[in-house]
Amino acid sequence: MVARIKKLRTGLLALCCLVSLGLGGELALAESAAPSYNYSYWGNAVAAPSAYQATTLITGASSGAGPFNNPQDIQVTADKQIYVLDSGNNRFVILDQDYKSVKTVDAFQFKGKAEKFNNPQGIYVTKQKEIYVADTGNKRIVHLDSDFKAVGIIEAPKSELLQANFEFQPVRVAVDKADRIYVMSAGVFDGFMEFGADGVFKSFIGANRVHVDAVEYFWKSISTKAQREQMVMYTPTEFTNLDINDEGFLYATNGDDYGDPIKKLNAQGADILRREGYYKPSGDLMYSTRSGGAPRLVDIDVSDSEIYAVLDASRGRVFTYNGDGYLLYIFGGIGNRMGEFNTPVAIEHSGDDILVLDQALGEITVFQTTEYGRTLNSAVRSYYNGDEEMASQEFSKVVNLNANMEYAYAGIGKAYLRQGEYKESAEYFERSMDRTNYSKAFLLYRKEVLRGHFSTIMTALIALVALWLGLRMYRKMKARKKVELH
Repeated sequence: MVARIKKLRTGLLALCCLVSLGLGGELALAESAAPSYNYSYWGNAVAAPSAYQATTLITGASSGAGPFNNPQDIQVTADKQIYVLDSGNNRFVILDQDYKSVKTVDAFQFKGKAEKFNNPQGIYVTKQKEIYVADTGNKRIVHLDSDFKAVGIIEAPKSELLQANFEFQPVRVAVDKADRIYVMSAGVFDGFMEFGADGVFKSFIGANRVHVDAVEYFWKSISTKAQREQMVMYTPTEFTNLDINDEGFLYATNGDDYGDPIKKLNAQGADILRREGYYKPSGDLMYSTRSGGAPRLVDIDVSDSEIYAVLDASRGRVFTYNGDGYLLYIFGGIGNRMGEFNTPVAIEHSGDDILVLDQALGEITVFQTTEYGRTLNSAVRSYYNGDEEMASQEFSKVVNLNANMEYAYAGIGKAYLRQGEYKESAEYFERSMDRTNYSKAFLLYRKEVLRGHFSTIMTALIALVALWLGLRMYRKMKARKKVELH
């Protein structure tokens, strides 16, 4: 009896261990530096193939420009030249496609006077290769043409919208097709500063909403004026970075833990980012204080087909989403291995490659797509461009490579939906847990069935009505005969 109890106790202990491993396995995967995971419909971390792998490490020494010192930003042009803002050395360096230095700019002439940068924090290069530098230490935006000659300088603006003690400290800059200049200035909570092509300040755009703690709001409402002055004031969160796509929409990240840390702003400053995925785009869903706490998104990069990637400095991870807000893949991490970082600060794409700048190490890691990443990117682009047949084929390949990719089933469903194959569409939406689109596809399928069998259904209805009328007349005649007999 004692031996049997011991065996039972041992079995229960083993079962508990297995259950605990099963419950904690997904969280451990999310907390590890390994890039091969994604999140399911239920918000659990699930295994996924690597979409990107680190292939090249670029340093100032390897490029021939000399060691980078505290670099803060990078930009990649259409011809794949890389502009590295080497802030600690007060310069920017241009690298070619082979990651070799072709130009270093640390000074320029303006109105006959030699000028130098002072701790610049942000750089933006237009399609015409005009350069805008957020020259933070000098409290100005420097505009250079493609020959690196100064075109203009934007200094602290004067406006009724600005406070009397306003201090202009630009840290990031972006420019649209109409040459409107958007500046992120340190300490500004009213949104991005918008300047015209002439450098004149216009307005603020896209201020973050204020989040109020209900308990603190209650105490403020019953406090005296003197007590309220001692309390913390509610202010919007600051943006942490921005990018702009070909259509002129601003994509931005901020430090908002409770609201929406990623935004897409139109010309009026309204947030129009689509959040139709299983959860809103915000980085990791599961995290702990041990692993760095909540995600801290420090940069965003917009590619073609509305694909965008955000960089989480807390855990060094890159999260990539499609235009509808579905998470596509995750890679990167904090550590000492290839493909991991110390202090990641900026992200850019070069074709399908993704470059991540590490401030502390003064190096750029180049990531290239794996077969899985290429297939998934191709599927998203095909769907975006309206090629339903190709999208369906590519999403089917994605499912074969990763059965856990629920979004791929939704992608196949959407492709079938566009093709008018409503039954197949509903089946794939059901597998992807996409209830909204499943309802839409099922409703269309039901209409299609009714429309296709309309004549048969109407004939059957008419026959039933005629049969019912005939039976009714027969019963009446039979009843009448009985009355006559009596």
